[in-house]
Amino acid sequence: MTPLILLPGKLTTDAKGVRGDSFSTGRLYSQAIARAGGVALQVPPVAQSIESADELVSRFDGVIIQGGGDIDPSLYGQAQLSTKIYGISAEHDALELSIVRAAIDQNKPVLAICRGMQILNVALGGTLHQDLGEVLDDGETHWNTYHEIVLTADSRVARAMKTTSPKRSHSFHHQALDKVANDLRVTGRAADNTVEAVEHASAKWIVGVQWHPEDDASTEPDQQKLFDGFIEAAKKN
Repeated sequence: MTPLILLPGKLTTDAKGVRGDSFSTGRLYSQAIARAGGVALQVPPVAQSIESADELVSRFDGVIIQGGGDIDPSLYGQAQLSTKIYGISAEHDALELSIVRAAIDQNKPVLAICRGMQILNVALGGTLHQDLGEVLDDGETHWNTYHEIVLTADSRVARAMKTTSPKRSHSFHHQALDKVANDLRVTGRAADNTVEAVEHASAKWIVGVQWHPEDDASTEPDQQKLFDGFIEAAKKN
């Protein structure tokens, strides 16, 4: 059977082809999932979705958490310290945290991308650097650029991508993991030591990556293989 993948949606105010505000997901995520043999279905960020997270997750074979704006720092025990924080949405935070926690409880495969990896870390008790300028001499080195990533050889992400140095990894973030949650292990870093990949220490297949594999998955086999590995895990769920 074709694996069904839960993809939490975002509130969108400038969509074309629809009347008024809408809910949306990134096209590239669904296309990468389709190439891997799955179907991504959107769940909107509304109260009913949040309240029904456990039931919703139980009906799917896997979960993807996509990129987006920043997480409210109060959710990881901090005040807002950086003026560069942007795009906070209580609805997005609440839905994605509830979905991730339900997926962890049910041991469902999860691929958490960029903000998604940060959501995964926060859901498990970790914290974030509110802006990479706090810890790097040049805080722009991860914003809309490509850079080398080194993966741990025995990690799920490296096994899925069949490499420890994936090509064309598109970085588009100004935040990063600070305190890594106890249930996560770091499986990838950039040259400046920024955490680029994590996985759950005991779950069957829960992986987070800080870059955007969907951006180049249509042309770069390394990046598409991450989605392929995720869908293979979903088929076994």
